[in-house]
Amino acid sequence: MVLKKISYYIIAVLAVLIGLYPIVYFIVPDVKFGLLASKSSELLANNLWNTMFYTHIILGGIALLIGWLQFNKKLRLKKLELHKKIGKIYVISVLLSGVSGLYIGYFATGGIIAKSGFMTMAIAWFLTTLFAFTTIKKGNIIQHQKLMIYSYAICFAAVTLRIYLPIFIPIMGGFLPAYKLIAWLCWVPNIIVAYFIIKYQFKKTI
Repeated sequence: MVLKKISYYIIAVLAVLIGLYPIVYFIVPDVKFGLLASKSSELLANNLWNTMFYTHIILGGIALLIGWLQFNKKLRLKKLELHKKIGKIYVISVLLSGVSGLYIGYFATGGIIAKSGFMTMAIAWFLTTLFAFTTIKKGNIIQHQKLMIYSYAICFAAVTLRIYLPIFIPIMGGFLPAYKLIAWLCWVPNIIVAYFIIKYQFKKTI
């Protein structure tokens, strides 16, 4: 129980920090800040790409920022209406961020390996969240909870990506080879962890 609480608070702190991270893109004057440094000047001048990019990071940041609250049992039991409102914001944010993420994933640095990794993640994020919404509408609470765990595990890729980058860049000998690996590594292990969390948490119903 203690370990569970510690893990929850660690996730919450990391989610808040990275959820607020998109603000930096509006503060730093250099347009090639962060991951934008790997993009071409032509792409950075593309209005559609910019619209999709900022839609993705802003709404994705909001989803990350509020998503962890939905796993607070006290909030669900004592303030169900608040839980529902946060849930609606999360779902809308994810669906729009997922669609825009699919688009910008096509332009990911690192060729087909990186592109397929990020685009597959965007599709998985979109679908798990959409199905989580449709299942709760049908009154299937257990299935809704399982799908939301998967959804937020994928959402948390924004955190794991930033943890892995400084670790794997020196190991892989540069940004590009590391980025290709992390395009998959940032979210697939999260899904596996989510699977075992679900298996443990819902063992009585499986």
